[in-house]
Amino acid sequence: MLREPVGKNPDAPLIVGLGGTTREGSSTELALRYALKEAETGGARTLLFNGPALMMPMYAPEVPHRTAEAREFIAALRAADGVVIASPAYHGSISGLIKNALDYTEDMRNDAAAYLDGRAVGCITCAYGPQAAGTTLVALRSIVHALRGWPTPLGVGINSASCRFSPEGEPTDSAIADQLKIMVAQVVHGAFAMRARSVAGGEGRRLVSVG
Repeated sequence: MLREPVGKNPDAPLIVGLGGTTREGSSTELALRYALKEAETGGARTLLFNGPALMMPMYAPEVPHRTAEAREFIAALRAADGVVIASPAYHGSISGLIKNALDYTEDMRNDAAAYLDGRAVGCITCAYGPQAAGTTLVALRSIVHALRGWPTPLGVGINSASCRFSPEGEPTDSAIADQLKIMVAQVVHGAFAMRARSVAGGEGRRLVSVG
């Protein structure tokens, strides 16, 4: 049974957020949750896959079996009109957890909208210092390009040494909050446009049960 998206309007575009670390409540996850909350404010529905939800087996294209978690994840991406990805910076690049999750999009290679084709994708990175946040953001945007997605013009690199999150989930750095809001607005704008094209073409996206 698939989890239900957050949002009141079932016809609103769906934004899928994936990211975080193996530790629930990490700064990366909090940044992603803040972004999805902003997407809901902008009129979208959202679906979150945090770090623990992404702890899937190492992707192996030669192995046809997929866990229920992997099937749910791919079904959500297929239904998505937009995506937000948040990764910690591990040794200058995205984490293995996030890369493995993105490798599962290979199962979408034969879809009409292969991989992340046509979807606006917001990119967020978190690091304990500015250098790794920047290099990781470049890497993540390059991966999105390789997956045929549209990285939003603004990506957000967060220095977690100087930006924390309040108990209410708000960034303590107002500049970071503003950047996240701008980035999310770009994702939502793209998602509404994609949803309109899908509906006009009779290809409305919907979540389907996968097992």
